[in-house]
Amino acid sequence: MNDSDLNADTLPSRIAALVHSHFDGLPKRSKPVFRDDGTAEWIPMTGIVLVKGENTPSETLTCVAVTTGAKCLPASQIPNCKGLVLHDCHAEILAMRAFNFWLLSECHSLLAQENHSTRDRDAPVSLSPYIRRRQQHPQWKSATTPPFELHPDIKIYMYCTCAPCGDASMELTMAAQDDPTPWSVPAPNPSASDLATSTESQLLDGRGHFSKLGIVRRKPARADAESTKSKSCSDKIALRQVSGLLSYETSLLVVPTGNAYIAGLVLPKEEISRVGCARCFGEEGRMKDLKGRVWSVSDQTRTGDGSQYCYEFRPFEILSIPTEQLKTLWPFRKPKSSDPVPEGQLSKAATMKKSKPGTISAVWVRASTPIPERVDQPPSTVIADNGAKTLPVLQGSKTGLFENLINGVRQGHKASSVGVRGASALSRAKLWSYYKEIVMSSSLLSGNFTDEGGETDAKAVSLLQASTYREFKESGVLTECIRERKSALQSAKEVLEGWVPNSGDEDWGLDVLVDSKKRKR
Repeated sequence: MNDSDLNADTLPSRIAALVHSHFDGLPKRSKPVFRDDGTAEWIPMTGIVLVKGENTPSETLTCVAVTTGAKCLPASQIPNCKGLVLHDCHAEILAMRAFNFWLLSECHSLLAQENHSTRDRDAPVSLSPYIRRRQQHPQWKSATTPPFELHPDIKIYMYCTCAPCGDASMELTMAAQDDPTPWSVPAPNPSASDLATSTESQLLDGRGHFSKLGIVRRKPARADAESTKSKSCSDKIALRQVSGLLSYETSLLVVPTGNAYIAGLVLPKEEISRVGCARCFGEEGRMKDLKGRVWSVSDQTRTGDGSQYCYEFRPFEILSIPTEQLKTLWPFRKPKSSDPVPEGQLSKAATMKKSKPGTISAVWVRASTPIPERVDQPPSTVIADNGAKTLPVLQGSKTGLFENLINGVRQGHKASSVGVRGASALSRAKLWSYYKEIVMSSSLLSGNFTDEGGETDAKAVSLLQASTYREFKESGVLTECIRERKSALQSAKEVLEGWVPNSGDEDWGLDVLVDSKKRKR
């Protein structure tokens, strides 16, 4: 951790400024407001920034995702989601999903470029500056063999305006309480014999039992609110220290290189508990038993320099920006008890009471690398059908996705009766569909899915023909990268202890994306 990152020219400060500049360009409807009763909304924001050629004269920073959010669904609503409703809309979680949407789009774009080049030998090909084909896998003969990898000079940084909820911020949470008494936790049901029920009862609320540290926690909420099973952002980010930022779908297209992991977490200085971060994320903290463990993929999938693709525990740096920089850049910061009382306000207590988390989650994702066309045609970009064309370019970055979300669905739709038009592009159903679209369209490049011997690849077929989301996730377990990924994640959850699955939203198929409502003419 660095205490010296207090200069505006430092990498963390430049990362923060870049993310804020993109958020500032979003429409007013995507930002917190002052309510009619005088309540000021606050909201956490997260951005994903790629640094290419770090510490070289050609170093460039690219913001690929900006998200805000502070809400998640109670456990009782999960079985009704049908893959169309996002369970967790905390900014950090949305950012990781948004990064994977962007990476899928980049794979889609690169495949389209190759297809374009095949059709027109004279057309220029602009290779992606972010991903490339694996050097020892020039032909994609299977839907289950990842054909891509990140360029080796890419590093991924996550910027957050506040500390992730959960274990990394428990010291901050304790210090911010007027009443330091931890919220009570309901006693376990003595008649419950089921082990899962017993384990669930031990999953603490985000502010429950301050004396228990280094444990898995559920998302915080009001003490009287219905509980969730969504694990804290601290826990979910810690898990990514083992699996990398690649999601299940993306892992089927991109192999796990070391730079597919978060290189650094950038936070305002006031939001860093060095003890908490070391315990939560450090190699001598709660995950120390994973130190040195490696989940390797076979020798057939090596990087260009001969190193092996693998999953392993990779701690990231905790980098800081000055608190004053945050205050200057972010008017939607949650008020602190140490802040001066605003002019005209009666007291600090009144200021804190008149501040509430915003209800809208904003999602912005950079467009993929443009597909080159003929000289007399402008370049096109692969984007999802998500209304992104209504948003102007932000800081020179074309938009691949722009959404406002409320209760896990696009604004203007109800989570209780959501259809395909209300589902976020980051939802389970939409991401699964997008992956399938990418693979099916790319089959034109290599004919039917076959293995190295020219035989039909049964694993590829079962993956693409899965009838439910559960079947889709389970069929891929047989592939090498996914098998090792699953093993790494399972080991991490065992070390973290008390990881209760937020299950109940797996038994649906892609028919949920069929729009049964007729559009008005």
